[in-house]
Amino acid sequence: MNKQLLKASTPLTSLIRWRGYKHPGGIRYPGGITFYPRNPNHKDPECSPSKLFRVEQIKTSKHHPWWEKKVLSELKLEAINQVAIVKNIPEMNAKLWKIKHLIKVTPITFPYGEPTEEDIKYTVLKENGQCIVTKTLQPEQQKLEALEKFENDPKKMDSTTIKKDSRYKWNNAFTGGF
Repeated sequence: MNKQLLKASTPLTSLIRWRGYKHPGGIRYPGGITFYPRNPNHKDPECSPSKLFRVEQIKTSKHHPWWEKKVLSELKLEAINQVAIVKNIPEMNAKLWKIKHLIKVTPITFPYGEPTEEDIKYTVLKENGQCIVTKTLQPEQQKLEALEKFENDPKKMDSTTIKKDSRYKWNNAFTGGF
């Protein structure tokens, strides 16, 4: 036998390749995920998770198991490009994890604050997850008065007056039109 082939398999390499071996260190996250950072002083960035998710079906459920179709029907996603709004809770996240290959999940953000009950009619949810309130604004009284004063000003030149004046200056360029 070749001695070099026997030397390649040492107890250390067999220990590393052993199925139950776990590398020392790492940060354990809920859900059974272990993260091994490059830097030993690694700290997760501060972030607050969103309260709601926008779930869009991007693939058909045809040729997929019945339990995946059941989850889609619970979310009322019957066709491609349909959208559902769901809470960010562990039960819902477990359902979304089962159908992650059929959907696109986008966290909903509120860049201008969360809407109140009066604002519900004026909210718009964009594809990127931004929920924006598009309430019609009332004009300020000061601006209304300034506009009215400008419209009623006798010295204001409207479009017909400007046209007449421009034509007069064009026709009488050298006779004192300017």
